[in-house]
Amino acid sequence: MVASLRELRERNRSVQATQKITRAMELIAASRITKAQAAARATLPYTRELNRAVSAVVGHAEINHPLTTEQKSMGRTAIVVITSDRGLAGPYSSNVIRMAERLTQTLLGEGREIVTYMVGRKGIAYYEYRERPLEKTWDGFSDKPTYADSDSISDALIEKFLLDEADGGVDEIQVVYTRFESMLVQEPRVRRILPLQVVRGDGPREVGPLYTFEPDAETVLDELLPLYVRNRIHFYLMQAAASELASKQKAMKSATDNAQQLIESLTRQTNQARQAKITQEITEIVGGASALAEK
Repeated sequence: MVASLRELRERNRSVQATQKITRAMELIAASRITKAQAAARATLPYTRELNRAVSAVVGHAEINHPLTTEQKSMGRTAIVVITSDRGLAGPYSSNVIRMAERLTQTLLGEGREIVTYMVGRKGIAYYEYRERPLEKTWDGFSDKPTYADSDSISDALIEKFLLDEADGGVDEIQVVYTRFESMLVQEPRVRRILPLQVVRGDGPREVGPLYTFEPDAETVLDELLPLYVRNRIHFYLMQAAASELASKQKAMKSATDNAQQLIESLTRQTNQARQAKITQEITEIVGGASALAEK
């Protein structure tokens, strides 16, 4: 059934109103991406110095620390999945969840037990709908994380990692997040943060500066490694936030373009309906005049 002229005009106005909303959301996401990138760049000097300090302690002191020691019995893994709190971001959250599902299946195939931590309401809703257990959840800050948020996640992970396996502890922690490559490319990734992998070269070691640790290297490492884990979690949250905003901008731009195409189509239909109505009225007038003339 052909829509009436009034219905076409109402639909056109509705689509135009929706287009204004999607356009505004696109501009807001674009402006917030710039701020997210600036915040991520501001943390780089601290990250570099922290990495250098951890490398200095680990490289110049032969100690076995719980956060750097590989466990002989690898039985339980914690997976931290970082998703978004809101929708309208295209496939952003679904891509991360799909990556986490593949990682889970791979680890289960190796005979490992999985403990899942979830960040973001989208991931929480996905797991709760399927009645899957979650060890702990966080939400409300996916697009604008703070150090307090990353500290809360890191403290829970470190506490779980330091527990004995018999008490429910884990011997490995993996993080699934989205890496911001560019405005067009956001790639889901998996990174292991604990135990910390210490890489030492096979060749002769270069002569470097001599360090003296006060009170001792193990105490210094006790202070540095939690800071390192918190910094890693904060970095992943910042990357995920920028990726979420970029995905939202792309989704809203696509919605705005689709709305424009629909407006053009409805405008053509409206013009055709108006022309058909005018033609019908002219035909009725001519027909009436002809009938009067015949009488």
